[in-house]
Amino acid sequence: MNNSFTIHTTTYTPQEPLIIAELGTGHAADPVKAKELIDAAFESGAGCIKTQIVYADEILHPKTGEVNLPGGKIRLYDRFKQLEVKPEFFALMKEHTQARGMLFLATPFGARSAQELQALKPGVFKVASPELNHRTLLQQIASYRSPVLLSTGVSRLGDIENALDLLLGLPVCLFHCVTAYPAPESDYNLRVLESLSYIFGRPVGVSDHSLDPELIPALSIAVGAVAVEKHFCLSRKDSGLDDPIALAPELFSRMVKAIRRAGIQSPQETIAAIAKERGADVVQDILGNGVKQLASSEATNYRRTNRSIHALRDIEAGEIITACMIATLRTEKILRPGLDPVWELDIIGRPARNFIPAGEGIRFEDI
Repeated sequence: MNNSFTIHTTTYTPQEPLIIAELGTGHAADPVKAKELIDAAFESGAGCIKTQIVYADEILHPKTGEVNLPGGKIRLYDRFKQLEVKPEFFALMKEHTQARGMLFLATPFGARSAQELQALKPGVFKVASPELNHRTLLQQIASYRSPVLLSTGVSRLGDIENALDLLLGLPVCLFHCVTAYPAPESDYNLRVLESLSYIFGRPVGVSDHSLDPELIPALSIAVGAVAVEKHFCLSRKDSGLDDPIALAPELFSRMVKAIRRAGIQSPQETIAAIAKERGADVVQDILGNGVKQLASSEATNYRRTNRSIHALRDIEAGEIITACMIATLRTEKILRPGLDPVWELDIIGRPARNFIPAGEGIRFEDI
């Protein structure tokens, strides 16, 4: 099992793992709040701050549907538009993060955000699970020749293999993830970390969307994780999209202590201690059988959260499909999924067989 990963000059292992505080977009584009979050995460034991560089057009179509928020329903596209900030904001975040002695990390979602992130010279890229099959984004990131943290939620083995082919020759750490918010602890099947490491010869980590601050993080260390990522907030009552499943400072500190404790224990000692406290059946449910498959809580997200080819505008029957008419987007709420991004070049230049409404996925029968 490959159980070390080096970023810059620091090597992370299960004994000394990378602990990532995922701020996401919880900063609300407010520099003061961003610094508050960074400081609180540092004081809670994080070694890395992660954020997201969001441009709505890189992620989804305006017609993808609505999301329920405390203030009422809003188009998901409009909510993402609210999260767009200038590159200078992330430069300030990086500066403050590094002043605290932590690693700065961000997730891009398309060509523009990836280019802006590269301009910050982060030295490492994080790819979110829905972008695992975003071929053009992965090819762009590969051209930067930096280490990559690759999340593998809502995916199958073949999806991971295809992504690694695009990142050939780069140091890649595979992050096991369950793409559900929150994700049930019993869906994590943490022994899959060992399977992924053996199959692909890569180090592994966990991106944890469960609510418990200790169970998944500590047990993931016991099965060989070199990194743990968890959403971080000042309060679960804050307005960030992910704040309801994030850990406030006190709970994040508990998580860090559990991770550090697991790092100095043997795997058997960690598993036995947690089984004694939480129950052997609970622990075995979380560890699972190690077979990589879609978790029950994320199965309905497959091909909806992932990227597929969508029409940017109405395409009339008989019209020749051009590159400016289509995009590789998440399907999300109410639209139909389209073809996998691998088919993008094959459909350009072909006539549409059917009328394809704006936003809908483009299928084989449409061309």
